[in-house]
Amino acid sequence: MVRPAPVAPAPPVRRRRTSFHPLRVSDVERLCEDAVAVSFDVPPELAAEFAFRPGQSLTLRRRVDGREERRSYSICAPHGSAPRIGVRYVPGGLFSSWLVREVRPGDEIEVLPPTGSFTPNLAKHERHVCIAAGSGITPVLSIVASVLRETDATVTLLYGNRRSGTVMFSDELADLKDRYPTRLELVHVLSREPRESELFTGRLDAAKIRAMLSTVVDADEVDQWWLCGPYGMVRDAQDVLREGGVASERIHQELFYVEDVPPEPARHEEPAIDGPTSEVTVVLDGRVTSMSLPRNIPVLDAAQRVRPDLPFACKGGVCGTCRAKLTCGEVRMRRNFALEESELAEGFVLTCQSLPTTDTITVDFDA
Repeated sequence: MVRPAPVAPAPPVRRRRTSFHPLRVSDVERLCEDAVAVSFDVPPELAAEFAFRPGQSLTLRRRVDGREERRSYSICAPHGSAPRIGVRYVPGGLFSSWLVREVRPGDEIEVLPPTGSFTPNLAKHERHVCIAAGSGITPVLSIVASVLRETDATVTLLYGNRRSGTVMFSDELADLKDRYPTRLELVHVLSREPRESELFTGRLDAAKIRAMLSTVVDADEVDQWWLCGPYGMVRDAQDVLREGGVASERIHQELFYVEDVPPEPARHEEPAIDGPTSEVTVVLDGRVTSMSLPRNIPVLDAAQRVRPDLPFACKGGVCGTCRAKLTCGEVRMRRNFALEESELAEGFVLTCQSLPTTDTITVDFDA
C-alpha cells in the first residue's frame, strides 16, 4: 500500500480568536459507565476557525444560577475531523454532570475555538510513547490516531484505569490496534482489577513506570513522550524520565486536575487599587489596551475589568487557555502546570497566575 506523504498540521494561528460560538451537538456517545463523547457540528463559515491540531482543547461556556462558568475539554477526534470532546462525570461537577447526563443531540453549547500546544508534529515520522491515566486519554487518543494515520510513526500507549469498566474509548483503541498492529503497542494497566501479569496490575506510579520502561519500552529509541492525567502520575513520569536522561524538550505534559498539590494563595480583589501598581499593556486580536493594575492581583483577573474578552477557562494554571507572551517587563508566576520549558524560554506566561513585578509589562495574546 502506498502511504500518502505526511500532512503537516496548519501552523498555529498568530491571532487569538476569543469569540464564543453556539455549536449544535451532533452526537452524544456513551463511552463507559461514567463518561461520554460529545460531538459538534461546525457550520462551513466557522470551519477554519474550528480546525484543530491533535491534542488541542475546546473551552465551553454556560450560565449556572446567573454565573458564567467555563470548562476546558480536550478534543479526542483525529486531525481533520469534526471536533469531539471526551467527558468523565465528576461528582458535583457543574459541567461534567450536565454533559454526561443531560446534553442531547440538537442542543446548542457556546464553544471557544481550539487552543493548546500539547500537539505533535505530523510532518515527522517519529517514535512516540504516551502515558495516560483515566480521562487523560482524551487528547492522547487524538494524538495517537493522527500520527498513525498521517505518518509512519510507531506508538506505545500505556493507559492506566481503575477497572476495565471505566476505560474510556476502549473500542476505538482496540480498532486502532487492529488497524495498525505493527505500529501501535497498547498496554492497559488496571489498579483495582487483577490482570494476567503483575506488571499490568496497579497504579501508574513511579515504580510501575520504571518497570514498564525496563520491560515494555526502550527509552533510548523514543523521540517524543506524551504524559496526560492527574498531577501525581504526570509528576512521577517526569521524574522517571529525567532520571533516565530524557531531554526536557522531548517530554510533553498536560494535566486534567491537580488534586494533591498545595492550594494556590487566596485572591483578595478590591474594587480600588491599593498598593504598588504596574502599567500593563494587553494585545489581543490586534487591539492594544494599556491600564494601571495592582501588583498583588494576577494580570488576567485585574485586566478583565477593562478587557472582558480575555481568554480563560480554569484560572488554576492547568489548562493554558490564558497563555500569552510577555514581550516587556517581568512577572512572577505562582503556579504553572500547563507551559513546557521551551514555552517559558520563549517568554510565554499564564496570565491567570502572573503577578507584575516591574513598572511596565506587555502581554501579547496574539503571539
